[in-house]
Amino acid sequence: MTLVFRVILIVMSLLTTYYILKRIRQSKLQIEYAIFWILFAGVLIIFSLFPWLVTLFTRIVGMQLPVNFIFMFFIFVLLVKLFLMTIELSALENKVKDLTQELALEEKDRLDEQKEKIRGEELGDDL
Repeated sequence: MTLVFRVILIVMSLLTTYYILKRIRQSKLQIEYAIFWILFAGVLIIFSLFPWLVTLFTRIVGMQLPVNFIFMFFIFVLLVKLFLMTIELSALENKVKDLTQELALEEKDRLDEQKEKIRGEELGDDL
């Protein structure tokens, strides 16, 4: 892994960590989501500071270049994260659907009660 590539990884990791911490302070990012990105940046820094570790993993996997291993590793990690977020999004969409249906039923019940009340008043006026 070249020195330039290592420096780029470190700088980008530090900038990412700074941005994440800034968003947490502004209450625009929940901590449980930020933990993933901080760990992600930390792994980048570890890989940058200890290139022999990347070379070791590259040999274990049977790849030719350490850079290819880094790209493959992070593409895999991001795909797993995307899958987990898709599951979470589906669950949230189901909750929104259920809440919307529940709210619509409550609104219908409220309107039915109002209609019954109006009919009762009209019948009382006729007597």
